[in-house]
Amino acid sequence: MRARQLRAKATDAETLLWQRLRSRQLAGYKFRRQHPIGPYFADFACIEARLVVELDGGQHATPEGLLSDERRSEALASQGYLVLRFWNHDVLQQTEAVLESILCGLRERCPHPGPLPEGEGVSGLAVHQDGPHPNPLKSRSRR
Repeated sequence: MRARQLRAKATDAETLLWQRLRSRQLAGYKFRRQHPIGPYFADFACIEARLVVELDGGQHATPEGLLSDERRSEALASQGYLVLRFWNHDVLQQTEAVLESILCGLRERCPHPGPLPEGEGVSGLAVHQDGPHPNPLKSRSRR
């Protein structure tokens, strides 16, 4: 029930990113939103690649918020998930760069998605970018 409530209260950034991740639009990878993992609800999760995407608003910029996020990321990592974090404003203003970073994380974890279930199609790669974008996980910093 809580996941449904969280989906209903999605931020603009979550709504935008979900529109680009849903229905295997990102190179055929399947994502779930507000997916329960242990005591947490991941904003977005690709189970087959064990990748979690978390979107952070201004409340995450406080010392308490940063510490909480670090603990959450460590807990998810201890369960085998790669956690990518992005600021909401980056999703809204640099959507393609965020998608490219997610795609890099997916390819690092899972070279190619398995075959699609019967009846599902793929529109192809949904990201294009003119220049490089750093993977936020490697730098451990947010832009």
